[in-house]
Amino acid sequence: MNSKVDFSDLMPRIVSAVVLVSVGLGCILLGGIIFGLFLIAVAGLLGWETSRMHSRNKVAPYVYALEIAALASSVMFLPAFWTLCIAGLVMGTALFFHHTRLAVVLTTIAIAITCSTLFVMRTRYGFDSVMWLVLVVVASDVGGYFAGKLIGGWKLLPVISPQKTWSGTLGGLALAAVVGTTTIQMDMSDLNLILMSVLIAIAAQIGDLFESVMKRKADVKDSSNLIPGHGGLLDRFDGLMGASVAFGLVLALGNASLLGLS
Repeated sequence: MNSKVDFSDLMPRIVSAVVLVSVGLGCILLGGIIFGLFLIAVAGLLGWETSRMHSRNKVAPYVYALEIAALASSVMFLPAFWTLCIAGLVMGTALFFHHTRLAVVLTTIAIAITCSTLFVMRTRYGFDSVMWLVLVVVASDVGGYFAGKLIGGWKLLPVISPQKTWSGTLGGLALAAVVGTTTIQMDMSDLNLILMSVLIAIAAQIGDLFESVMKRKADVKDSSNLIPGHGGLLDRFDGLMGASVAFGLVLALGNASLLGLS
């Protein structure tokens, strides 16, 4: 058990979250090219943070940011041929500049899949589908934060992420199930909706753990200091990236109906 509950970092987290939610929600509402440009900007920043953590070359993060933004653009707007060409360029840069190559390559793939998945969801299935995914991921994060702070207890994977507890993990899954079944109407049975919400939350937590491994290998606490109270953009998007990869896999397999989409 924790001897003292410390919420001193809560206010900057709330303020930053309000700004992020306002910008993100506005872009999701507008959809189309605005949402696409938003995803491209986010992809570029995620690429910058990833490269910055894993390269000793000062120029590499900026080159990589531009390439990741170009890759995000290609998966949303360009034919597959150009996507493959840009992906080859990005992978070449990853292998040349970065000392933890596998982590950078996997993160690059996750960024591209995330942008593609979210753009397809918004374009093909509408605002509600994107918001459902985002809300489930946020609920998993918020539930995990408060349950971990208030209850504490056994560590989940102390070698990978010393702050994560079993209580936080289960609290995150529980709140994700509640939010996923009560906020936005999806064309699924309650049981399937609960199961899907929990699975998406698990994928989000796997994304979070993967980023923790990446940061430990890079010997950094946060991916950057872009967002007060949260660290970097990757620290906030890791869960959404994990969830988007899982969601995108279901869509790619032609099982959109399992998610209540048609």
